[in-house]
Amino acid sequence: MEGKTMRNELLSPKQVQAEYGFSLQTLANWRWMGEGPAYIKTTPGRSGRVMYRRSAIEAWLDAQTVTTGGEAA
Repeated sequence: MEGKTMRNELLSPKQVQAEYGFSLQTLANWRWMGEGPAYIKTTPGRSGRVMYRRSAIEAWLDAQTVTTGGEAA
């Protein structure tokens, strides 16, 4: 059950930066452009608190994965 709990864990942008290496500015740019991993806005407004589900980050990374050795991308 711990694996499922960890996948649904909520991470702040700073935690995402520490664990996945994306800068806070990159995360903010992706949100502004409607790109990057899905996020949760827990409070309304421009300065609202943003959180990411670990599972959403992992799914987004999986979707960005390019397999080599086959046809040209």
